[in-house]
Formats: sequence, structure tokens, C-alpha cells
Amino acid sequence: MTPPLADALDGRLIVSCQAPPGDPMRHTDTLVRMTLAAQAGGAAAVRVNDPEVVAAAVAAADLPVIGLWKDGDSGVLITPTVRHALALVDAGAAVVAADATARPRPDGSTFADLVGAVHAAGALVMADVSTFDEGREAAARGADFVGTTLSGYVPGSPVQSAPDLDLVAGLAAAIDVPVIAEGRIATPEQAARALRAGALSVVVGTAITAPTALTRAFASALTP
Repeated sequence: MTPPLADALDGRLIVSCQAPPGDPMRHTDTLVRMTLAAQAGGAAAVRVNDPEVVAAAVAAADLPVIGLWKDGDSGVLITPTVRHALALVDAGAAVVAADATARPRPDGSTFADLVGAVHAAGALVMADVSTFDEGREAAARGADFVGTTLSGYVPGSPVQSAPDLDLVAGLAAAIDVPVIAEGRIATPEQAARALRAGALSVVVGTAITAPTALTRAFASALTP
């Protein structure tokens, strides 16, 4: 079944407006300005971390917000519990992004439990997966979107420097749920290839919204 928002996201860009802990950009006002810049540049939606930032982005921008809450030091970090998910809905997220890998969740819940709670609260769910089997299982458990976000970052998924377009294509051919390409998409050409591989939409983060990481890459390349 095609979820609400799919038409608005079809063939378009989602910008991940996040910053890691300790980064100078990790400030709510700065991240909201990133969101507004993404909107001005033509993004169809943004992906934002933490309920406080989600609420501020929802208030400031006229874009759907995909909310997530990274919490913890290992294992399932992206919206790890039902409590985290419902806090994002309360903050105004139209879509809650959550880890849908096979790893155990810290509250003992299942991904299906999270999906049910978010749907009951009136929002949609984006499943962040690392493998084909996880994507297919997430679709069967009620995810509204399946993202390739965690490919290469979870043991058992392929480690590579480029986007996992094979996973995008495989999932797009196998499931009825829209697939969102995310992970290591560094150029407009790669984003376009992701759409051709079957993605509904494409998430880009570091290549657009991470000046610290981009500066570090240039500085390292110039170091003898």
C-alpha cells in the first residue's frame, strides 16, 4: 500500500539535517537553519535527530519532518524504544525513522510493536535497515517506508564506500513499500542513480550538511 507523503517525496530529495555529538553545528538553532536552507534549496522533506530539534524544525519550516532519536552507545541506536518513537510523534514528526535490523531492542520490544504504537499515534514509520532480509521483514511488519540507511554500518551488511544501490534495487523489486535510498550518497549523480535503481526518494546528509566532516576531508587530502 502506498503511504501518505509518498507522492510528495516521489523522485525528490530528503536532506538529513544532523550533527554528531561534540560538533559545533550541533545546536538547535543551527539545525533549524539547516532545515530552512534545505527547504530553500528544494528539498521535499528533512530528516532530523532529537525531539527538541524535531519540534523546532516543524515549527519553523513548511516541510514534512522525518524524526529520529539517536540514543545509546552500541547496538540499536536509532529510535531504540517505543518511548523514543512516541516522543518524536509528540514533537510533530510526520514520519518516525527507527532501526529495523535484527538486533534486540533495549526495551525488549519488537519493531512491529514500535510500528503499531506510532501508527496508533497518527504518524508513519521509516524502517532503517542494513540488509535485504531486514527490509523485507520490516515491510511485512508494517513499515510505511524502508530505507537503506544502515547498510555497511551493521555486521553482516556489505562495507563499501559507495551507496548500496544493489540493496536499493533488490528491495524495490521485492516489496510493495516505497524504498528510500540513504547512506554514502555523495554526489548528485549518485542520487540520480539511486532513483534509477528504484528508490522513491533519496536522503543526503554529510555531502550537504556536514561542514566539519567535509573540511576534514579536504584538509587530510592536503596533508603531506
